[in-house]
Amino acid sequence: MASHPNQPAADNSDLPGILKKYETVALVLQGGGALGSYQAGVFEALSEVGIQPTWLSGVSIGAINASIIAGNKPENQVSRLKDFWEMVSGHGYGAHLSSFDSLRQLHNMTSAFMTMMSGIPGFFSPRSMNPWSQITGQESASSYYDTSKLFHSLNDLIDWDLLNNQQHRLSVGAVNVQTGNFRYFDTALERLNPKHTMASGALPPAFSSVEIDNDYYWDGGIVSNTPLQYLLEGKKLTNTLVFQVDLFNARGKLPKTMPEVMMRQKDIMYSSRTRNATDRFKRIHNLEIELSHALKRIPKNELTEEDRTLLATLDEKSQIKVLHLIYHHKEYEGDSKDYEFSKLTMQEHWAAGLEDTRRTLQHRDWLKLPHAKLGMTVHDVHRDFDR
Repeated sequence: MASHPNQPAADNSDLPGILKKYETVALVLQGGGALGSYQAGVFEALSEVGIQPTWLSGVSIGAINASIIAGNKPENQVSRLKDFWEMVSGHGYGAHLSSFDSLRQLHNMTSAFMTMMSGIPGFFSPRSMNPWSQITGQESASSYYDTSKLFHSLNDLIDWDLLNNQQHRLSVGAVNVQTGNFRYFDTALERLNPKHTMASGALPPAFSSVEIDNDYYWDGGIVSNTPLQYLLEGKKLTNTLVFQVDLFNARGKLPKTMPEVMMRQKDIMYSSRTRNATDRFKRIHNLEIELSHALKRIPKNELTEEDRTLLATLDEKSQIKVLHLIYHHKEYEGDSKDYEFSKLTMQEHWAAGLEDTRRTLQHRDWLKLPHAKLGMTVHDVHRDFDR
């Protein structure tokens, strides 16, 4: 989980010049429970080279990670993330099994079972299943776990005044239980507190909905597990560099066993078809830029009023660079990977995020502002080419 102090220091003197061309540097974090320590590793790698996101957006565990980052000073952000992940991955048995996939699979299954039975320190604890509460409809009857511990943990880890001070932007996604409408709680529009972050991670039936201003909210991953679309559809989107961190991979092998079927189903369901959505937005965005260039080739006296209005709108199109980081699970992780909170697995996820991001940052051309004629480009170190 920790950095490697003996690794030669890279020359990052060119980064400030590259980054100053962007008005927004965004970190977009998908939901995925225990897999979220991968995102913490990604952020540590960004922090190593001095990259500070100006807009953080998250869903579920991504909302928790984003809130911890946004609610701390730069020098404390990684240590606070470590505090959280050390707390929630308290059981640390079985490290000697790590080199044997079959035994490691048993280790992970046991760890996931322990989570189901005992909960997670500082996060959630199991409720006693009282038949009478189901009959009377008590609050405890609508979820298997109590998340009141998370409220106190977030308050311990986060400075909410700092989070809301408008120095950077935070948005967390949740869904209204009664209307089914998706909503982002956004510091650009309102003051956020622990309940907004908890609402984004209130995945039923494990967790109860969270009440905010007389409305009740569940985990935003029910509707969309990736908050990239909210950022890209912003009305005042400027030249933007996006680090998009996904915890479920839409691509995978054909499953041959029932556990593999269940794992593949979860990957497809929670990946939210991120690649397709990104490609679609990229295609539309770049076509609009081409249309702008085409209109500019027409003599001004031949443009209609509608043409001029459209051209003015198209001229405001920003340049967008998306660096896509996706966690690639190990074969032994299984379909319980999002609620398997052992310390060994947490450290592996963190290390994977750290390594993938360091590899990504080596591609300096990927960080540079796209050419004006391109509009939007997307890179993924695991695919190693621009789509």
